[in-house]
Amino acid sequence: MVLPKKLVLGGLLLIVLGGVFFLVILPLISPSEAENKGEETTPAENKTPSNIPVPVKVVKAQRGTLVISLKTPGEAYTEKNIKIKAEVEGKVKAIYVREGQEVRPGQLLLELDDRSYQLDLEAQEADRLRYLSELLLEKQFSSPQTVTPSDKEKLTRLEKEYNRLRELYQKGMVSRDELERISRQYEMALIEAGEKKEEIRAAVTGLTQAEIRVRKAKLVLEKTKVRAPFGGIVWGIEVARGQNVSVGTELFSLVDLRNIKIMAKVLESEINKIQVGREANLVFSSYPEKKFKGKVVAISPVIDPEERTCPVVISVANPQGEIRPGMHAEVEIAAEIYEDCLLIPQEAVLVRGGRKMAFVVEDGLAKWRYIQVGHENDDYAEVLEGIKEGEMVIIEGHITLAHDAPVRIVE
Repeated sequence: MVLPKKLVLGGLLLIVLGGVFFLVILPLISPSEAENKGEETTPAENKTPSNIPVPVKVVKAQRGTLVISLKTPGEAYTEKNIKIKAEVEGKVKAIYVREGQEVRPGQLLLELDDRSYQLDLEAQEADRLRYLSELLLEKQFSSPQTVTPSDKEKLTRLEKEYNRLRELYQKGMVSRDELERISRQYEMALIEAGEKKEEIRAAVTGLTQAEIRVRKAKLVLEKTKVRAPFGGIVWGIEVARGQNVSVGTELFSLVDLRNIKIMAKVLESEINKIQVGREANLVFSSYPEKKFKGKVVAISPVIDPEERTCPVVISVANPQGEIRPGMHAEVEIAAEIYEDCLLIPQEAVLVRGGRKMAFVVEDGLAKWRYIQVGHENDDYAEVLEGIKEGEMVIIEGHITLAHDAPVRIVE
């Protein structure tokens, strides 16, 4: 008698399914499932370990600090991003930089034709010398002033009193009015003793004003040489050699990329978890595989009434210039910090029968442990019960492990 083909195939399928159940599914029934069936078993009784050691990777359960971070978006900016403008008018004599060039503080960037300013300085200097010669000539024919011993004694006393009050004023122990009162008395005594005679003569003859004009001419002359106020990168050169510029003409931009800041927005409900000085991890869209380290340097005292967020400023070093103003970042700020926690990696934590568990290695065997987890973040979990400090916890190769299965630790 020949059996129908469908019947034969059905029988074979049942045999295969039965084999899979007994060889694969039955050994993986958790203790919780056995308990639900009313059976008094242990994980060891429920597993059928293989004789071939399973390669696994392990780490040691150890105590440490668990940091729970707050995640928020942020945007990079720099406080040193300025437009350098001409402070005097003139023709561009030379440009010493190119687009994208990095410059150091004080470096000469651009120079204007300074001939007219040089002539003005020479004229002011000649005027000063004329006034000085007149003062010296007057001094040569003037009679010396007699200073009596009482004048000297009065001057000495007022000098000591002035110095004493100045020290007290610097310490905040006397008022400014009191210091100015004794200062005026001391100055009058100097004039009476002839100590300020030369200064008074210079002012009368016009020498002082001439010297001021000379200093002003020197300042104007110096402004024809445009120097970098800080180190950075030159960008957006807007003038050319030979071009006439006026006061306020934009010459180029200077951007400092070495010290970048991130403006993050933290929800109003979470701002109480943030503190100045806390560390922050930053991942930029342009460098998704790289983490930058930063630190919270300022927290705004004002909440945005529309977004209900609080601006938080994070400083991050940027020695290679990788981060550029305007870049978007995913920010993780240390919000909650728990010390002295027994920690295991999240890779070690499994869920079976609705309960969290992990495997540890004892004498070459994988041991099933139910655990109670406390605080946790993306990387680590705090173990309150189930694992002891120093035990070797399996983090790789344990997904299909059975209790008491032989294992082999690999690097």
